[in-house]
Amino acid sequence: MSSKKLSDEQNEFQEYARNWLSKNMPPPPPVRLPISPIEVSAVEQLGYLQEWQLSCYRAGLIGCDYPTEYGGAGRTDCQRLANQELGRAGAPYFINIVGLSMAAPTILAHGTEEQKRKFIPGALSGEEIWCQGFSEPGAGSDMANQQTFAEKRGDEWIVNGHKVWTSLGHFAKWMILIARTSRHHKYDGLSYFLCPIEGHKGVTVRPLIKMTGESGFNEVLFEDAAIPDSNRLDEEGKGWTVAMTTLTHERGAAEGAGGGGGGGSTHPLEQLIDLARKSRRDGVCAADDPMTRDAIVQQAIVSEGLRQGNRRARVPALTDHPMRIPMQQKLVSSELVQNIARIGVDIAGAQSTLYKLDEKAPNGGHWPLAYMNSFGHTIAAGSNEIQRNILGERVLGLAKSK
Repeated sequence: MSSKKLSDEQNEFQEYARNWLSKNMPPPPPVRLPISPIEVSAVEQLGYLQEWQLSCYRAGLIGCDYPTEYGGAGRTDCQRLANQELGRAGAPYFINIVGLSMAAPTILAHGTEEQKRKFIPGALSGEEIWCQGFSEPGAGSDMANQQTFAEKRGDEWIVNGHKVWTSLGHFAKWMILIARTSRHHKYDGLSYFLCPIEGHKGVTVRPLIKMTGESGFNEVLFEDAAIPDSNRLDEEGKGWTVAMTTLTHERGAAEGAGGGGGGGSTHPLEQLIDLARKSRRDGVCAADDPMTRDAIVQQAIVSEGLRQGNRRARVPALTDHPMRIPMQQKLVSSELVQNIARIGVDIAGAQSTLYKLDEKAPNGGHWPLAYMNSFGHTIAAGSNEIQRNILGERVLGLAKSK
């Protein structure tokens, strides 16, 4: 949307956000930050990013469109402007990615008045870190096959089971948790809970070391862990419906409660072009190589398609199916991230074997790290294979897969 179409409130807010960021960008972090918040593993990284998120929250750049009684700023359609300005400024990302893009919007949509007042402010400020308990070792991307079981005993639910790929679980105070509450119904046998994690009896968090050497992922084991019934989100047996709200936001259907910046770096496509200009292939500049130029242009076309898809998503008259655009965007954007990283590795050539601690590694070892991390994007929020099946069956009306 051009600035000419912004309301007076939006114009005033955009100018305020731009000015605030020009004066309040944080100093360099005390330790190197990973590419995304889900790889944050050191307490020094956590402290730096929590302080930055809290500063932006107090400045009104997070939760812009949330009601004031739930800790928001009470504005109208200003969050996307804040997200744009944060990205334009190259600001560090926000650490509480699950809290902002999944927990807060789901609680806002399905929570009781008490739950909204209790949980949303801490998620917005970043003072309470959230993680997601959807994936299980035996269920893969099939969320309907959840085996973690919650049994009702009085006013509590006793949870037993095993979750995996739990980003930021090692720092989390709360988890959005899907658990089976009936073994007789596949979809209607699931319920959704706001589960305490940090120091909670019966909950064990174990880090998983990835091939990058980072440990942002975890597995979480529940052994007779008690959750009060007041922490159940929506009705018993409505977990599948509530989880669809979470996944819709996770797949980027809305602006969330705060988008953060780009980790203090430029856009990946711009980084790729810069790498090509500084690298040489067969004695000539890589940016002058026709094959390299074509590969970069193909990704630029996809990137522009995603940008236009986001614009289309904001126009109700152009939305023919509620699932189409968010699922398309997630599918294509995750493969764009992977393709850009792969081309970066190709351009860097033999130097792409140098790891991030090698001073001769191009861009501080960014490209091989980005390529290895990119596989997580194609699995998160439902693997891309699952996304294609859903798009084929529910949007295009193709026959169900067996």
